[in-house]
Amino acid sequence: MRRWRGVSRVVVLVGVAALAACAQKPAGTGPGLPTSGVYKVGKPYQINGVWYYPKEDFSYDETGIASWYGPGFHEKNTANGEIYDQNELTAAHKTLPMPSLVRVTNLDNGRSIVVRVNDRGPYANGRIIDMSRRGAQLLGFDGPGTAKVRVQILAEESRAIAAAARQGTPAPLLAEVDGPPPKAAPRGRIEVSGPSGPATTLAASTGAPRPAVVGAPIPPPATVAGSMAEGRFVPAPVVAQLPVKAQEAIYVQVGAFGSEENVAKARARLSSIGQRASVSQTRTAGLTLHRVRVGPLDSVDRADTLLNQIIQAGLTEAKIVVD
Repeated sequence: MRRWRGVSRVVVLVGVAALAACAQKPAGTGPGLPTSGVYKVGKPYQINGVWYYPKEDFSYDETGIASWYGPGFHEKNTANGEIYDQNELTAAHKTLPMPSLVRVTNLDNGRSIVVRVNDRGPYANGRIIDMSRRGAQLLGFDGPGTAKVRVQILAEESRAIAAAARQGTPAPLLAEVDGPPPKAAPRGRIEVSGPSGPATTLAASTGAPRPAVVGAPIPPPATVAGSMAEGRFVPAPVVAQLPVKAQEAIYVQVGAFGSEENVAKARARLSSIGQRASVSQTRTAGLTLHRVRVGPLDSVDRADTLLNQIIQAGLTEAKIVVD
């Protein structure tokens, strides 16, 4: 795998540094070769009539559907000037800063990895993150193509690599660990690190859900193992096995509204296309919001079809959620 070329040490990302004032140009070594990219948030943009608003959101934590992209994009430029490598642990996200680090957990089997966000997308309705092929393999959904996931930004680690990217040199932000770089696990077996004790192994074909732990948090690690490759910090291919609920339901959420009037309008619009919605309350930033949802649904395909119908009915803020 290209990520390890010229690497003689493993590094662990630690600490936080103050953000530097300006971004650097990609530190490439020639046409077609990987670059370290630039730190980029970007301005609001529109794709297929939908507006997206990138921002630094270091509290980001969302559930939804993941997809993956591979051969057709391999070795092409990403949105922040890096070169996409389908064998590295990277991902595309519509609004998070680039680069940033996120933990992605497959809510069906509990497998969890850290990936580097360095691209924009996905733009298919209902998808919240597009994983590299390697990421999809380690999470166990490269076959079906989609998975129910939780995506959490690693705030302190993301601030650190943001500072590194702006300064053009990540060395001061990394603690070196002696020894060879970790090898990517073959398809048949993946490395699993538990909450305590030494790493164990898990058969890649194992798909049984983990025991239900209602309300259990999924904490990000204090440090992230990885290596330096062409000036970029690349997360190591280590899979943590985390507790997840026995079943995670899929819904189409039409919106989260602050007023009963808007709830009534949304329900009336749904009724016009033959759909009934449930309404539940949630607290966000000190506000009480009313979530209008349709579901639970029995498959991603069914959620995709319903989402398109709801958007065509004029409820353009609708999205697929997992709860």
